[in-house]
Amino acid sequence: MKKFLVTSCFMIILSGCSVFEGLVYRIDVPQGNYLEQRDIDQLRVNMSKAQVEFVMGSPVASNVFRQDVWHYIFNMNAGTSPKDNYQSYVVLRFDNDRLVSYEGSFERPANFDTPLDQ
Repeated sequence: MKKFLVTSCFMIILSGCSVFEGLVYRIDVPQGNYLEQRDIDQLRVNMSKAQVEFVMGSPVASNVFRQDVWHYIFNMNAGTSPKDNYQSYVVLRFDNDRLVSYEGSFERPANFDTPLDQ
C-alpha cells in the first residue's frame, strides 16, 4: 500500500503542470508594431518615407532587396487564453520614395487618395 501511495504522489507531482494548467500564469506576448485605426487614418497618398515613419514608426520587417515595400506586423499571443490571440498587418508600397498604396487588416483611410499638399 505504501508503494502505491508513493507512486501515486510522484505521478501527481510529475503531471502537475498539465493537470493544473489553469492555475499557471502565462504572460501576454506582444510582438511588432502596435497600430490603431487612428494611426492608419493619418496616411495619405504621396507622403514621403520620412512622413510615414513619423506617423507609423519604423517598419518591423525591412527587405534589403525591396526597399519600396514596408511591412508593419503586430501579433498578440494571449497567455491566459489562446482564443484572445490578435494579429494585424499593414503593407505600404512606395514609388520614388512616395507612398502609393495601402493594404492591411485595418480599414482603408477615407482621405487616403487626397495628398497632404492640397
